[in-house]
Amino acid sequence: MTVPGAPSRPDAVEAVFPDSAEAAVRYVDLLATTGVEWGLIGPRESERLWERHVFNSAAVSDLVPPGVDVVDVGSGAGLPGIPLALRRPDLRVVLLEPLLRRATFLTQAVETLGLADRVEVVRGRAEDHRVTYDVVLSRALAPLPRLLGWCLPLAGRDGSVLALKGRSAQDEVEEQHRELVRQRLSAEVVSVRAYPEAEDATVVRVRRVPS
Repeated sequence: MTVPGAPSRPDAVEAVFPDSAEAAVRYVDLLATTGVEWGLIGPRESERLWERHVFNSAAVSDLVPPGVDVVDVGSGAGLPGIPLALRRPDLRVVLLEPLLRRATFLTQAVETLGLADRVEVVRGRAEDHRVTYDVVLSRALAPLPRLLGWCLPLAGRDGSVLALKGRSAQDEVEEQHRELVRQRLSAEVVSVRAYPEAEDATVVRVRRVPS
């Protein structure tokens, strides 16, 4: 199996995607070719697609309950929604993306990877979407206040928002502490890994505080 931009550990693809390694390789190939050509992925990112993007996205799997409905807000090139769907065949995933070129790429990717039976591409903005989900995902989408404004309305009453963030995640949560308390929300910063030797992925998990 040829692995575009091979990860630092050769067996990592099989470890992270035990039932869909070949599909994961095809996805990375799409990112490295069409994704770069269409401007969805920066040219300098093509050599680190696995570690920085795909494994980073797949790591969120540990925070998603079994068999739930998930929406990836501002999905872009399908990160984190497609890696999550490849790793977790029990999930139903909606890739929500407002821009035509990105939505077209996502539709092609879902069909190419054989995910159309449980992954749906919806072209639209989060603020116009009227469906709720068990888990709302985002990755490097916006600062926390704006992100929650878009994502919280999409989370069901017992749902959660999982925001993949950078190293400033804890600072963001602390800065928003009063507003989170006012809205009766709990927020915690969680570190997860796709496999033991992978880099940490930092996730802000936000849930409503029970009445």
